[in-house]
Amino acid sequence: MLKSLVIRNYALIKNLELSPSASFNTITGETGAGKSIMLGALGLLLGNRSDTRVLYENEEKCIIEAVFQLKGLDLEEIFESLELDYAQETIMRREISASGKSRTFINDTPVTLEVMKTVGTYLIDVHSQRDTYLLGSPTYQLNIIDGLSKNAPILHEYRTAYKQYKELEATYNRLLESSEQLKKEADYNHFLYEELVKSRLSEGELSALEEELRIIEHAEEIKARLFESAELLDQGEIAVLPALQKVIKNLQSVSQFAEHFVPMKERMHSAMLEMTDIAREINSELQKIDYDSDRQNEIQERLSLLYQLSQKHQAATEKDLIVIRDSLKEKVEKVQNLDAELENARKSMTNSYEQLTSIGGKLQQSRLAVVNGFKTGLEALLKELAMPHAAVEIRHGSIPPTANGLDKFNILFSANTGIAPDELKNVASGGEFSRLMFGIKYLLTDYSALPTIIFDEIDTGISGEVALKMAKMMKAMASHHQVIAITHLPQIAASGDTHYFVFKEIIDNRSVTMIKALNDAERVMEIAKMISGDNPTQGALQSARELIAR
Repeated sequence: MLKSLVIRNYALIKNLELSPSASFNTITGETGAGKSIMLGALGLLLGNRSDTRVLYENEEKCIIEAVFQLKGLDLEEIFESLELDYAQETIMRREISASGKSRTFINDTPVTLEVMKTVGTYLIDVHSQRDTYLLGSPTYQLNIIDGLSKNAPILHEYRTAYKQYKELEATYNRLLESSEQLKKEADYNHFLYEELVKSRLSEGELSALEEELRIIEHAEEIKARLFESAELLDQGEIAVLPALQKVIKNLQSVSQFAEHFVPMKERMHSAMLEMTDIAREINSELQKIDYDSDRQNEIQERLSLLYQLSQKHQAATEKDLIVIRDSLKEKVEKVQNLDAELENARKSMTNSYEQLTSIGGKLQQSRLAVVNGFKTGLEALLKELAMPHAAVEIRHGSIPPTANGLDKFNILFSANTGIAPDELKNVASGGEFSRLMFGIKYLLTDYSALPTIIFDEIDTGISGEVALKMAKMMKAMASHHQVIAITHLPQIAASGDTHYFVFKEIIDNRSVTMIKALNDAERVMEIAKMISGDNPTQGALQSARELIAR
């Protein structure tokens, strides 16, 4: 339950502290005094979005902090799954800076807004007039049925199966789309692949062929230069190699007179060996060089093919062409294996769908099992709330799988004899809507583990004996849950175990929202004012005492 709530620097609230009782709390106050502002602050603590407009003083940060007693709620596993330290007294805090930056903490551990919201769903159920409007939503109505069914484990199992099915369905659809595209391109890809295979690509071939072609095209010039070089080295009248040989002999001869001539002779001998080897290679190349027109044509044809393929595939090198060839091979092979891959994906998707609908069937049974009891119980409650002719009809339809199951529920309602139940938006007045929604909430509390229930002016359009019965029901709810009711009805205000009054004061020329717990005398006066106005009569005061005693 909520042990304490502290709100600082929020909207019209400068500093407000509330410690509600464990049972039935009522909150009253003038219109605009700030009752709903407190709920807005609590909503921020439970994960709602915010901005800097919530700040009372723009230079200071807003702080909202609540202490919850978690004993007996079995939330240890939830905390563990969220990687949070569990404590029977858990503190949730949210801070909003002047720059708009928001920070959230649970037991002084920084958490995300999503984690804060998740924990909050296990602690408080806030019902406002907005929820009454949501009652016409099919999703909201389905959530009501699920709350009564206590089917959270089956629903979780179903949603896990649904997620898996949607993933497999997406995989199959991607494969199908890909297969259709690949099949359209299959013949052309196969042609391109065969063309590259027949070209017998090898890395480095292009540069080698280009060099060979240059040699053939300049064969005469190359041959002449090589012949001249061979003459100069070994075959001419003034050839280099015989001269070098003579130099070596001379150095060998003088080496007997001085040792330092020996290294010179050895270096000359090394040079002689190198020059001899070069001369041998030049002569060898001379034997190879010859103009071959057939080979020239062959190379030109080959290069022309490689150039065409490079341009066609926008490839810079043969290596790029080889990569493209291998990629085309994968596409060709994929098309060949596509039917088998598609069939496997289809089978996986079908099996997943069957599993999903099987779990969905169990989920559906759990929901349908509570429908009649819900209808009967709600009609009985509405009779207690002065709607003796109220009729409720709950229509069910099966739908294709969604994240919420295979069901669609529609709650139909009629408040009067002779008028067939219809959709809520067409038949219910404000007061009827409030009683209908309250009846649903009352039924749900027996199935809910939520420790704290907050009603924000759920009693709109209600008065008299109906208000007394609603107050009695809230009192009954408070025997198992902490109930906090923001109300404008004296009947409900008088039924609370603790009565809080929200009011405004002017401080430093600014309106500030304040709250205080009323003592017995103050409570009688406040309820009397709710009955007859700011200057209550003795009769109003007596009526207030009677309401409280009742």
